[in-house]
Formats: sequence, structure tokens, C-alpha cells
Amino acid sequence: MTRTRDTMTRRRLLTVGAVLPIAAAGDAAVIREGMPWSEGRATPPEQAIRPERERGSGYTFFNPAEAAFIEAAVARLIPDDDLGPGALQAGVPLFIDRQLAGDYGRGERWYMQGPWSKGEPTQGWQTRMGPAAMYRAAARGIDAATNREAKVVFAKLNTSDQESWLHRMEDGKLDLGSVDAKGFFKLLWQNTLEGFWSDPVYGGNVDMAGWKLIGFPGAHYDMSAYVEQHGKPYPLPPVSLRGRPAWHQG
Repeated sequence: MTRTRDTMTRRRLLTVGAVLPIAAAGDAAVIREGMPWSEGRATPPEQAIRPERERGSGYTFFNPAEAAFIEAAVARLIPDDDLGPGALQAGVPLFIDRQLAGDYGRGERWYMQGPWSKGEPTQGWQTRMGPAAMYRAAARGIDAATNREAKVVFAKLNTSDQESWLHRMEDGKLDLGSVDAKGFFKLLWQNTLEGFWSDPVYGGNVDMAGWKLIGFPGAHYDMSAYVEQHGKPYPLPPVSLRGRPAWHQG
């Protein structure tokens, strides 16, 4: 986003990353002596989710128009710069796609019954839509809005105009029909951060770009040798739950 107001920059991202849990968009759990999936209930992430360039397949949830909107939006939220890849290059759209195609997108673990009166910000999710339905309606709504005013869909706007529309969404000054614009922006921003910081097995953080940016070691099995080395940078590359790419080369 533009640096002319209090929005996303790489340096602010580091501050956010220091407090954001490194997890997928679904419910977090403490993992002890096991892998983060249940046998018979979900496919192990090594098989289920890999970056698109490794899988050679497209999106599971997004249709082409939705994918174009998401790719353009996250590219403005965390742009690539001289410090490294942005959200688009780090596979954040694929991460969001995979989350929306699963339990998280359907809100399966959430209470989704009425009443649906407007709640307070502290009361959490206050809509009958699950995340997947909200993304679908919001993408359709913003393309309709930009078509009315600019005669093109969001993805075809220039970057400064895309930022302007995202600011309007963030401020709740955009009519997206059945979707609260401010609420959707908050969800998109949250999921973009999650995709940039989560373990690569979930589809985002390709090549551990987010972790490399802040020197996060990832799922290294033993860091005891470095605990007392205060003020020194961690010398080893980060490790995903699948290990390092070099470990899987023949």
C-alpha cells in the first residue's frame, strides 16, 4: 500500500510479524509428538498443499475473476521490494484459496446460526456468510463497483488506483452489496498476513520468504546451541515442516 498514510510497509510488517501466530487460517492447536493433521480426517500437507509452481495445478476455490482480484489485492497489501518478495510472489493467493476450499472457508467449527443483527467489534464474526461466501461476494462486489466508476475490473486498474480502492474498502466507504466492506478488508488483511507467515506446507510463504525476511528459524528441531548467543543472527536457513528443499533433492 502507499507509504503516504498509516498503511502497510515492510518495516511495519516486521512489527506485525513479531506478534502474529505462525499458523494457518484455521483453528490453532498445540502439537505434541505428532503431525498437525488427523489420520483419516485430512490429507497430510505434503500431498495436499504445495506451491502452485511445484504442483502444476491451478486454484481449487477461486474462479479466474476472483483469482485476478485476490492476486492484485495482496500484491498491493504486501508489495515486493528491495527486501524481498511480496505476498503475490510468496504464494499468498494459493494459501487463501486452499483455506477457503476447506473447513475454514465453510466456517465448520464456528457458530453460524442466527440472529445476525449487527454486533460490536469485540463480538467477533457477525454475518451469516462463512469466509468462502464472503470472499466470493466481495470479489464480485468490488469488480462491479470499479466497472461502474472506472469501466474496468479491479485487477485492470493501475496500482495507485487499486490502492485507492483498497483504502475505501478499509475505511468502510465502499458499497459491496451484501458484504460489509470494512469487515471484508479486515479478513483479507488477516489472511494475507497468515499466508505470508505460515509454514509453506499450507501453500503460502513460498521458499520461506516471510521467514527469511525476519530471520525466523521455522520448524528447526533443536536450537539449544543458539539460545545463549544473544545479539547474534541465527546462522542457519529456516526449516519447513517438510524440511529444507535441499533435503529432498536426489
